[in-house]
Amino acid sequence: METFSAEAVYEVMTHIPKGKVVTYGEIATLIGWPNMSRHVGSAMKGAYLKGLPCHRVVFADGRLVPGWAEQAELLKAEGVIMKTDRRVDMEKSAWRPLETY
Repeated sequence: METFSAEAVYEVMTHIPKGKVVTYGEIATLIGWPNMSRHVGSAMKGAYLKGLPCHRVVFADGRLVPGWAEQAELLKAEGVIMKTDRRVDMEKSAWRPLETY
């Protein structure tokens, strides 16, 4: 039986286009572990140190990582559309890999 792999999470992150975001749940589904979005979140802790675009991963409702003020600035610099409540406008800025794969 396969085990959950942070490396699989990192591989998906390398494909997120600049100016787009994807959710923790979508990454979990893409790597074959639906309903394991918390595990994806845990794997993300090492992504920043590896130089991966972890700022492009958000909650399903567009919320950003609590306590990471730079995330919004990084996303805005890439052209991600933000709502006034500091959430990503998911209709305009979401990368929908599950619809294309």
